[in-house]
Amino acid sequence: MNILILGAGGREHAFAHKILESEHCDQLFVAPGNAGTAEIATNIDLKVTNFEAIKEFVLQEKVTMLIVGPEDPLVMGITDFFSNDTELSDIAVVGPSKRGALLEGSKERAKEFMAMHNIPTAAYQSFTAESLEAGKSFLETLKAPYVLKADGLAGGKGVLILEDLEEAKIELEHMLVNSKFGNAGEKVVIEEFLDGIELSVFVLTDGKNYKILPTAKDYKRIGEGNTGLNTGGMGAISPVPFADEVLMNKIEERIVKPTINGLQKENIDYKGFVFIGLIKVGEEPYVIEYNVRMGDPETEVVLPRIESDLVELFGSLKDQKLDEVNVKISPKTAATVMLVAGGYPETYGKGAEITGLNEIEDSLVFHAGTTNKDGKVVTNGGRVIAVTSFGKDYNEALKKSYQNVDKLHFDKMYYRKDLGFDLA
Repeated sequence: MNILILGAGGREHAFAHKILESEHCDQLFVAPGNAGTAEIATNIDLKVTNFEAIKEFVLQEKVTMLIVGPEDPLVMGITDFFSNDTELSDIAVVGPSKRGALLEGSKERAKEFMAMHNIPTAAYQSFTAESLEAGKSFLETLKAPYVLKADGLAGGKGVLILEDLEEAKIELEHMLVNSKFGNAGEKVVIEEFLDGIELSVFVLTDGKNYKILPTAKDYKRIGEGNTGLNTGGMGAISPVPFADEVLMNKIEERIVKPTINGLQKENIDYKGFVFIGLIKVGEEPYVIEYNVRMGDPETEVVLPRIESDLVELFGSLKDQKLDEVNVKISPKTAATVMLVAGGYPETYGKGAEITGLNEIEDSLVFHAGTTNKDGKVVTNGGRVIAVTSFGKDYNEALKKSYQNVDKLHFDKMYYRKDLGFDLA
């Protein structure tokens, strides 16, 4: 098979690495890719949202499977674009339809879906600029901290958690009136704060059958001790040590099954990943959010633990035969440390040379924001490199990742040294 992966980050490099293990993959393309994918696949200079250019390339290269990494093309309807085009409809697309992708594309839609299918989540209301004063009044009915979420896609940065009521009112106005998050914040969901520990559960579904993939815990804040601004993710650990059989049973019965059944009841075409962001409050799981693709950096710890043939798994989705394929998962723990550019998630520089990549031993290196320039690998994004290692537990895996991180260098390189601090 000729396979095309859309995306340019660590997630897509991890997909490429895993797919190349399959005997079913003849040629692998990544669009646009990065310096890491360039070493193992063929990078193609295509925008992930330019559907016509993607179509032209897919037909020219006889691509038979498309794996969509990021959320934007899914929310914009790339799956529908393929299924409604007679020249493309036979191609297997890993990713939900536009209606399915609304679970990530709109926080309000996700909340309505959860309410409709009795899936446990925080109480909420949503507001627009016209109902700003009502939003401020609703904030007064809640206890601190206050959670404000931009309804649309904001690159993982559209959520504010604030301790002070007056500050929350000011930020609500910034979002709704001053377009703090652009169009993504034209509507804002305000929800009650749930106090607990977070985890992510990943599900692969063909719209009827599902497989629960490894759990992961990621670290969103830039600063140690989970302080500072939200990022796209500073590292991840899989499996989550506290996700025991009892909790996982609750998650499957109360959240996974009602989610998949809900998709069926609403006749939503959904063949791909459901990423369920959860919080454990006491002993009970609640949904914080849905994503409609794999997370980043969670992909870098989840995929390496899957021992099954990924292309076979993906190939079973189109004809809804996922129940006929087994998923084998390694019992080892994986831990990823993300190296980022100084200044991220705010203003940061690009073009710094990365050294030490050839010195890594016994770890996987996934490129995120990198490119090749004058024969050198240089930084090209906020999150630059993910280093993933295995161990018998998360401490051993993290130790190995940190040892290899010490061999890597680029100007103003930063990473969190406290991953796993909340799991002890």
